[in-house]
Amino acid sequence: MIGIRFLTILLVCAALAPPLTHAQGLSSYRGFQLGMDLPAVMQQAEMKTPEVKLIHQRPAVIQELEWRPPYTLGGSLPDTDPVREVILSFYNGGLFQIVVNYDRYRTEGLTDEDVIEATSAKYGPATRAAGKPLSFAVPQPYDGAERVLLARWEDAQCSLNLFRSSYGPTFGMVIFSKRLDVAARAAVLEAIRLDEQSAPEREVARQKKQDDEVRTAQEKARLVNKPAFRP
Repeated sequence: MIGIRFLTILLVCAALAPPLTHAQGLSSYRGFQLGMDLPAVMQQAEMKTPEVKLIHQRPAVIQELEWRPPYTLGGSLPDTDPVREVILSFYNGGLFQIVVNYDRYRTEGLTDEDVIEATSAKYGPATRAAGKPLSFAVPQPYDGAERVLLARWEDAQCSLNLFRSSYGPTFGMVIFSKRLDVAARAAVLEAIRLDEQSAPEREVARQKKQDDEVRTAQEKARLVNKPAFRP
């Protein structure tokens, strides 16, 4: 009964959504449009104190912003909203990836076919379903579980992928710009290489800073304790 109830909710929400062209439907989610700059996304999110996380600074700036559906006055999520969180990723200030994670309890009982059917009601027939592990341009802070591709909707510019966790019945969706996804993946790989290359130098600098801080603290303590010391 629970699974049927939530499936009905998803289908109704999809049916009530404003009509969009296929391209528009694939490039946006809840008002977040691929290609939006960071200030526009923050305004759309209506977050008073948004916390933008810097993932990499070179060779390109990769950032993330986490958004959650607004809470009700009682402090709980709307009963009909299955979304737990949305992770928005930026490449040089432009939104290129949207990861939607659904709440496992609000999708409890739904099968893969249920979720694919509900998603197809909004985005049309899937262009490809693979069942293969799904990777992300910006690695997500998951629990180590693989994300398995269930179905895909795409056009020349965008790709929307429905997935589930290999550890349990947790569903999600990732939408990305094909062009920027390629650039972001290359930038992330290069950033990792640069970080590994500069790791010894950064460790020396870190150790020097730590030694300087200890030395400064010792000198301050000496100035206080030396005049007062009596053997």
